[in-house]
Amino acid sequence: MTGIVPQSLSQSQRRELTSLIRAWAGELGFQAVGISPADVGAHAEHLERWLDSGSHGDMQWMRDRAALRRDPSLLVPGVQRIISLRMDYLPPDSADPWQILADPARAYVSRYALGRDYHKLLRRRIQQLANRIEAEVGPFGYRAFTDSAPVLEKALAEQAGLGWIGKHTNLLAREAGSWFFLGELFTDLPLPVDDRVEAHCGSCTACLDICPTRAFRGPYDLDARRCISYLTIEHQGAIPEPLRPLMGNRIYGCDDCQLVCPWNRFAEVSVEPDFLARHGLDTASLIELFAWDEPSFLDRTAGMAIRRIGHERWLRNIAVALGNGPSSAEALAALGRRSDHPSPLVREHVAWALQRLIAAPKRAGE
Repeated sequence: MTGIVPQSLSQSQRRELTSLIRAWAGELGFQAVGISPADVGAHAEHLERWLDSGSHGDMQWMRDRAALRRDPSLLVPGVQRIISLRMDYLPPDSADPWQILADPARAYVSRYALGRDYHKLLRRRIQQLANRIEAEVGPFGYRAFTDSAPVLEKALAEQAGLGWIGKHTNLLAREAGSWFFLGELFTDLPLPVDDRVEAHCGSCTACLDICPTRAFRGPYDLDARRCISYLTIEHQGAIPEPLRPLMGNRIYGCDDCQLVCPWNRFAEVSVEPDFLARHGLDTASLIELFAWDEPSFLDRTAGMAIRRIGHERWLRNIAVALGNGPSSAEALAALGRRSDHPSPLVREHVAWALQRLIAAPKRAGE
């Protein structure tokens, strides 16, 4: 096809190019590819209602850039098609999530964050895909994304037939569950689009029922202000006291709604070495992680998504988890060593945790 103006490809050439794109994406480590128009459909209205309800909490950037999410052409002028790509991330050989959640002395870190930060990896692979397309058809307009711009990636992936958005607001695929990352290649190529798939949640409400903080007001309606992922990652201030006891030992993110989803019995573990658990974070104790000073935190989380919350919020989160755990001399001593921390945020949560542990016999059965 080299030498042809990409936007003037015939129908047969477009189909041939699409087949090549799927094959190249597979070679680059993506498990699925879908192509959609540059349109988020009814999700634009859903986004507006969700923002109007204040469910985005402190994430003001979602409100500020909402127009770009609703209309991809405002983000990339001239875009005709969006190529959505899926990469599985479930770390192989990691500790059983349920066992970690059941052990209040252990720290639970969301499975997606146990290994290397996925942003750079996916972005590089998508760029390599664009390079292959360009080598085949010549220069064309494109821009690569992976959770790196105001993009409604789950909505676009649903439009592209990669799955359906479940009641927990995650994208689900019949053959893969939800343990995967998404990335997009916005392009001006007039490629054939894929059909959407039907939703298959049925009457199941397992994801809604298990949420520790009752963050779901109903199906497809998540109040981020109560979501543990939001509270431990996006929220910068003090965690509301009524929610702290409900967080258990979850110190970075929460996977409960995915863990109970029946479709995740079909999920495959990742084949990417970069997604292997690092520094024993799939089994680490809370006391061990709470002892990391800031240089240790920065060194051990280099290249990982966890690093973005910073050491202060890392300590905030672990203090809450320690306060929810068993009262032991070791836990009390660990908290005591942080009781005069320079950060008022850390001191507040440490004081709360100490008070909880001292009063532990009184809150038995909470």
